[in-house]
Amino acid sequence: MTLVFGTPRAKKRISLAPMIDVVFLLLVFFMLASQFGRDQVVPLATGDAGNVYQGPPRLVRVTAEGLWLNGLPVAADGLAERLQSLTSDMSDAIVLQPDAGASLQHLMDAAGLLTGAGFTGLVVME
Repeated sequence: MTLVFGTPRAKKRISLAPMIDVVFLLLVFFMLASQFGRDQVVPLATGDAGNVYQGPPRLVRVTAEGLWLNGLPVAADGLAERLQSLTSDMSDAIVLQPDAGASLQHLMDAAGLLTGAGFTGLVVME
C-alpha cells in the first residue's frame, strides 16, 4: 500500500536578493562609519645633531597632570602666548618632551594646540 499525498512540487529556490541587500547595507554602513574616525595630522620633526640651537630655551614638558614650559607649570590656554615671547619666528624650534606618565594623546593635544596657534617648528624628544 503506497500513500500519495498529492502531486510532487518543484523545490522552491532560495532568493539571494535579501542577503545581497543586507550585504550592501553593511558595506554602506562601514564606509560611512570609517569617515568619522579620520585623524588630524600634526607635522613633527626629530632633532638633528647638525643643527645649532639658537635663542632662549623653549622646552615644553608634557605630563599627565598638565604642561610645563622651561620647568614652570603653564595652563594650556596660556602656552602659546608665553611661547610667542620666546620666539622670533613661528618656525623656531619648540621642543616637546613627554613625561613617562603622559599618554600619546597628551602629547598630540599639546602638539595640536601649538600648531593651531601657528607654530611649525615642533620637535619631539624622548
